Amino acid sequence: MYDYKAAFETAVEQVKGEGRYRVFADLKRVRGQFPMAVRRREDGSEQDVVIWCSNDYLGMGQHPAVIEAMTVEIEAAGAGAGGTRNISGTTRSAVDLEAELASWHQKEAALLFTSGYVGNEATLATLQKILPGLIIFSDALNHASMIAGIRHGGCERHVFRHNDLGHLEQLLAAAPADAPKLIAFESVYSMDGDIADLKGTIALARQYNAMTYLDEVHAVGLYGETGAGVAERDGVLNQIDIIECTLGKAVGVMGGYIAADAVIVDAVRSWASGFIFTTSLPPALTAGALASVRHLKTHPELRTAHQERAQALKDRFAAAGIPVMANDSHIVPVMVGDPVHTKMVSDMLLEEHGVYVQPINYPTVPKGTERLRFTPSPNHTDEMMDALVSAMDKLWSHCRIARMPTAA
Repeated sequence: MYDYKAAFETAVEQVKGEGRYRVFADLKRVRGQFPMAVRRREDGSEQDVVIWCSNDYLGMGQHPAVIEAMTVEIEAAGAGAGGTRNISGTTRSAVDLEAELASWHQKEAALLFTSGYVGNEATLATLQKILPGLIIFSDALNHASMIAGIRHGGCERHVFRHNDLGHLEQLLAAAPADAPKLIAFESVYSMDGDIADLKGTIALARQYNAMTYLDEVHAVGLYGETGAGVAERDGVLNQIDIIECTLGKAVGVMGGYIAADAVIVDAVRSWASGFIFTTSLPPALTAGALASVRHLKTHPELRTAHQERAQALKDRFAAAGIPVMANDSHIVPVMVGDPVHTKMVSDMLLEEHGVYVQPINYPTVPKGTERLRFTPSPNHTDEMMDALVSAMDKLWSHCRIARMPTAA
């Protein structure tokens, strides 16, 4: 007789044996005190901690304008959306939010999904139904949701080396000239923090008659004059065919969306199972996201402060010889290179120093490149940074992890 329980136990033990088993911290966020939180230990005692790995990059999840909009909406409309969009789940705040998002990205239309993951998976799979014979060219470091959507559709696909436009062009040139093509890539890659060459990618797309699909989940709200992303910063919003984003990071709420020409959005809306057959976002969430987007569009000082905080932390790590990975974005990754050490440092930072940062291990990053990924916000103070760097300095020595040379 097959031992089902043993199979599951073996699967868990395999993860533990590789040093990448995750234990979720029991955290209670306190409104108005981000990035501070209260951790509940296993024995029931509590500990004040500083969150250093949140994707709520600007603290909008606790912004008064967002909280007020959600409170007003839940009082007015109730808790749930009532079903799928096709049956009974289209609410006024969702319609208004889609219009706002389309305007933000200078597109004709936008379409909401329940998460950024679902948006990628559903859209990329659906495009393969709409465009028979489609060939997709995917960056090697694209997010798991993009990979899932591409695989789900079953079309011919080619993976080009990360941010290597020369390799991408070789693959495009070898493809049939009359076949429909799509280049799928991200603007900011969240694990390394590097940024794609949007203009160069667009030029290749035009040369080889390919569509462009840009994931801006780690850039929306954070780059560009109004926060519409790297495409806005680089002046190419009108040259990207489909933009995919999240509402769960810099916007501070939950959900995902695409923005594109109206006919593209209409086709995806009509064909995507991941949209058609799922309950839509509650009105409080769409109202909160709408308030957040409107605030972000008119407050560029948040983006300025965010970039300053990220650079300040990078400089502090470098001065201490902590191996921070160089990049041009707001992501602050610190290389450890071993899953056991990465988890050990993460655990000790939390237990001994009140610093919450999750280890980033395989399969999120390749084996041998395990790291800690810090995401400072405008709310992280100099004092918080100094305490973090001091703790990291002690643990680097304690765990005998390699350092980087410091400036003389």
